[in-house]
Amino acid sequence: MQHRAYLWFRNFEELYHALRIEAGREIPRTMVKIEKHGDETQIEIKAKDLHALRAALNSYLRWINLGMEIGEVIKDGRT
Repeated sequence: MQHRAYLWFRNFEELYHALRIEAGREIPRTMVKIEKHGDETQIEIKAKDLHALRAALNSYLRWINLGMEIGEVIKDGRT
């Protein structure tokens, strides 16, 4: 059985380009696909088992959170 998770985001242009690089890397027992649909970005994570799905999902959520925090710092002009 293959397990899947989908993440959808709007207005995600900068992170879309950054995460596409990560999607090209091999993660054991997983496959990640990132696609644009207008102003929405879809991240699809497929994994052979729940442990691999959770690990990949946690990695992508951490990268997304970090990217959003960096974007806020840049927008606010904080150092």
